[in-house]
Amino acid sequence: MMENSQVKRVLLVCQNRTCRKQGSEKVLTAFQAFDTPNITVEKSGCLGKCGSGPMVLVLPEEVWYNHVQPTNISVILEKHLLIRLPVKEMVDSNFHLVK
Repeated sequence: MMENSQVKRVLLVCQNRTCRKQGSEKVLTAFQAFDTPNITVEKSGCLGKCGSGPMVLVLPEEVWYNHVQPTNISVILEKHLLIRLPVKEMVDSNFHLVK
């Protein structure tokens, strides 16, 4: 059995038209600049939340982040991806109950 810290995870960064207009190319580039073990960063097609972008989906947890900007990348990496605490202020409340 694989340890929790060794689970391969994928970050999907929407690169569809609306998210690109909102800066998702810079978000993708910023995430790709970090070489984080067991985490793959991929561009995706539309994630279905046009107007809330740039959108980022973390798999396999299925945590959705909206309005992500390059300045948010380090907090997502440090809190969510390294110590496994989703950034409550940034998760999409349409998908997650934020307490």
